[in-house]
Amino acid sequence: MRIIVRQVACPQESMIADWVPGADLADAFAVELSREDAARGIEALARSTLGHPAPWFRALLSIRDQVVRPFGIKSSRQLREQAVAGGAGHIDFFRVRSRSRDEVVLGEDDRHLDFRASLLIRPRHDGEGAELVATTVVRCHNLVGRAYLLAIAPFHRQVIRSNLSAAAARGWR
Repeated sequence: MRIIVRQVACPQESMIADWVPGADLADAFAVELSREDAARGIEALARSTLGHPAPWFRALLSIRDQVVRPFGIKSSRQLREQAVAGGAGHIDFFRVRSRSRDEVVLGEDDRHLDFRASLLIRPRHDGEGAELVATTVVRCHNLVGRAYLLAIAPFHRQVIRSNLSAAAARGWR
C-alpha cells in the first residue's frame, strides 16, 4: 500500500481554527485512514504519529535543544519534564491542551512564540472513509520567535510528513 501524505487547507472544524488568522505559520497535512485505523481513536493515532520519532529527527532535536538554550527557548527535555511535573497529559514532549472524541490539541506558550498542533480524524471529502489531519499553527511574539520559526519551518514540514507516513506504515502501532 502506497502512503500518500498531502498538504490540505487548515480544517475549519478544528479546535485551533481560530488560531489561523494572523498566524506566522499555519499548515495542515492529511493521510487517509482505513475504517479500522480510524476506529483506533484519536489518542492512539496521535501517540503513534508523535510518539515514535525517526532517529534523524531525534538528532535534529538534540541540535535544536543545544542551539536554542542561550535564547531562553525551552528544550524538549524541559518541556517533557514540565508536563510530567505539572500532571499534564503529554505525547512525547508535547503538552496536551485539549481533546475531544476526534481531536487532540497539543501546544506550548512562551515569551517568544505560542504554538498549537492538532491531530483530527475527519471524514474524507469524497465520502469514502476518514483521514487524519495534522495541523500546526504558530504565533510569534518577537524577533527571536520569528528567527526560530524561520530556521525550523522547512524541517517542520518534513517532520510532519515523515511522522504521518511512518505511523501509517507501522499500522498506527
